[in-house]
Amino acid sequence: MKLLLIEDDRVIGQQIAEDFSHWQLETHLVEDFQHVYEQYERLQPDLVLIDIQLPAFDGFHWCRQIRANSNVPILFLSSRDQPMDMVMAMQMGADDYVQKPFHMDVLRSKVQALLRRAYDYQEVSTPSTQRINGLQIDAASMTVSKGEEVVSLTKNEAFILNVLVDVPNEVVTRDTLMTKLWDDARFVNDNTLTVNVNRLRTKLTELGAPQMIETKKV
Repeated sequence: MKLLLIEDDRVIGQQIAEDFSHWQLETHLVEDFQHVYEQYERLQPDLVLIDIQLPAFDGFHWCRQIRANSNVPILFLSSRDQPMDMVMAMQMGADDYVQKPFHMDVLRSKVQALLRRAYDYQEVSTPSTQRINGLQIDAASMTVSKGEEVVSLTKNEAFILNVLVDVPNEVVTRDTLMTKLWDDARFVNDNTLTVNVNRLRTKLTELGAPQMIETKKV
């Protein structure tokens, strides 16, 4: 697997690259912070790690550019500890957020979980397309459509929707979703799941299906 690390702290970058190399993760460090997207296009990585505070443009800028053209998994690394930073990252399409300083085992676990989810997800034997409540869900292209209207989903959103439609009209607990998404709920910030579900609900509302995901308080 190829990873693109958009991080201007060379010490942290080298530490991550060295650790990941032992796990067959090939990490490429951005060299030119004026032309990050061009480096992304050349490499076509399987996952992107982005710091928020960067030279020239911040991580949110590059996340927007990448997400506008790709569903590649994106994980933010940042020393910022304000909830709004995490919310902004997730709303722009990030899949996860790790706060610095972090333990390398935690970062590696999150990266491996994202990669498993992103690339094993397309290999499951469930039908590529399903119809439910007037919507067509295409697992292969990670889109939901109604007539001529089509919305694209991130890998997290597609996975959540897949879990929910597999058991229609049944309650899926937050713990179940968190465990399925991240394999180990101890490493998950509860707000991350909330943002992903809300973002998915907004996209379904755009297609005229605001009640497709119903929240049950127990």
